[in-house]
Amino acid sequence: MPLQPADTLPHVLARHPDGLGLAALQRLYPKVPRRTLQRHLARLVADGQLLPVGEGRARIYRLVDEVAPRTGTDEPFIPLSPEGRRIREQVWQPLARRRPVGYDADLLVSYEPNRTAWLSPALRGRLHALGRAPVADGPAGTYVRQILNRLLVDLSWASSHLEGNTYSRLDTQNLIEFGRVAEGKDRLEAQMILNHKAAIEMLVEQAGEIAFDRYTVQNLHALLAENLLPEPAAGGRLRRMDVGISGSVFHPLSIPQRVEELFDMLLAKAEAIRDPFEQAFFAMVHLPYLQPFEDVNKRVSRLAANIPLIRANLAPLSFVDVPREEYILGLLGVYELGRMELLRDVFAWAYERSCQRYTVLRDVLPDPDPLRLAHRELLRSVIMELVQGGMQRSDTGAIRRSLQGRVEAGALDDVVALVINELHQLHEGNIARYRLRPSEFAHWLELQQGDEG
Repeated sequence: MPLQPADTLPHVLARHPDGLGLAALQRLYPKVPRRTLQRHLARLVADGQLLPVGEGRARIYRLVDEVAPRTGTDEPFIPLSPEGRRIREQVWQPLARRRPVGYDADLLVSYEPNRTAWLSPALRGRLHALGRAPVADGPAGTYVRQILNRLLVDLSWASSHLEGNTYSRLDTQNLIEFGRVAEGKDRLEAQMILNHKAAIEMLVEQAGEIAFDRYTVQNLHALLAENLLPEPAAGGRLRRMDVGISGSVFHPLSIPQRVEELFDMLLAKAEAIRDPFEQAFFAMVHLPYLQPFEDVNKRVSRLAANIPLIRANLAPLSFVDVPREEYILGLLGVYELGRMELLRDVFAWAYERSCQRYTVLRDVLPDPDPLRLAHRELLRSVIMELVQGGMQRSDTGAIRRSLQGRVEAGALDDVVALVINELHQLHEGNIARYRLRPSEFAHWLELQQGDEG
């Protein structure tokens, strides 16, 4: 009798420590029906041999021994508090040893904004010192716009990586800046990254309006979930169905009306929190715990955690270098134990790591140009119009006409000069700032070269 996938899968995955998705496993077992393979995977997960990482079609499976021994004796990748270590040991146990639990609404109901604090004053003070930017007093989003190109790549890549996406950072950069899809990768991985890019751009473009409200969070979900859900209409819509959490004994709330009620409570309490880091961590805990959407909840929580940081002109949280296993175990601590100390340790380490990347940029950034700052929205829309309209960057008259009536007369000459300078500095790596597609920019460049020739 030939060996079944359940017998050989652990050996196959031992040779692939980064894990394999269902599509890759189907290619290895072409004669095994998809549903049969899924049953084998589910049995191995239930037995504690495999760890699923990611959600939906982006999920991969890794051998548990490749992730961490179930005894919890190995040193974690990041420094942990004593409470975090204890939680880690508990949620590292095989599923059969963990007690099934349901959603505990009291974790949300009992939280009192600005009285309850999951981050200590000392920790919040340290994070504020690390994340402070030289443009703290500027309009919301001033700082993040200065590092937008770096953030688009960093956060899109790192957040996707936490879902099991196999794109490298270079692959991600090529996709975001030049539209190049990596060879040999599933198209859904490219879609996930491009969805992150669109969602980040929304947060930055609307920095003065974003909030913990239905518009912001539900539209974040719609952008992050585009082309990734079986039912397209589910993007941005609160869930109407039961959902399960792979690799966990946690059972999310199943009553749609109650989900909606608690979702509104979650948003109201998050918006009422005054400290941006407490707000960010609150979102990272409660959005995945409630599971308000059919899928993509963790991705929404990671981008939503940046809402208060963007509004306060603090360094963003990019999740670069965050180990997937520690992040997942931190969430399991919330799901199964109602404890957030492990996730708090991951959050604090992740923010410090992000700040290390952006401090270098922060220290060398010049003070914002007052003229550019005052006309930033106009500058973006005019550049987009000129490029899409095929306007020559040397046509000063056309540029001046495009600005007539849109800028005060005394500043017109300076803004014209600013537009011309910006047009000369356009390249593939900064066109997202003006909502331009690579194809539009390439066509405009051809027109410039033809004119100069």
